[in-house]
Amino acid sequence: MIEVEVKAKISSFDEMRKELDNLGAIKVKTERQEDRYFNSPVRDFAQTDEALRIRETRSDENHNLFITYKGPKIDAKSKTREEVEMEIEDADKCSKIFENLGFNEVRTVIKDREYYKYENYEISLDNVHGLEPYMEIEISLEDNADYTEAQTSIFELFEKLGITDGFERTSYLELLEELDEKNN
Repeated sequence: MIEVEVKAKISSFDEMRKELDNLGAIKVKTERQEDRYFNSPVRDFAQTDEALRIRETRSDENHNLFITYKGPKIDAKSKTREEVEMEIEDADKCSKIFENLGFNEVRTVIKDREYYKYENYEISLDNVHGLEPYMEIEISLEDNADYTEAQTSIFELFEKLGITDGFERTSYLELLEELDEKNN
């Protein structure tokens, strides 16, 4: 699967909720996500622009666990990349397997995420612990699909929501790491 994703810094969650409501987007769910990121023993994912994580999601209705591999970004405008995800039953056992294979846990990123659905878009308002407010808009495509049209439509949707700047290709993990470097 190819994930076409664009995120932007926003000024206010309340303001964006109003814009999403005016657009006709439907709030689907709210959940807390705890992402444990790992680095490879044979290549530095920060250098190759890849990611391996264990994600734990919690909402009032559900508790889920996933491992996710994200490949390198394939363009210069968005976070379009291959994504492979699988549900798992035990995060600690999975972490132990990774560590026994030489993977190192790098950092945990925690965010409270509100999901909205609009047409074929998944929109999220992300309160990442330690960062300012962000919004992501995403479309998932088949591996061989042309992503450029989807990417253009995402930027057009941002514009409808009044967002024309503040776009960010850097992951939340990288943003937190950069913030740590600035503060040290």
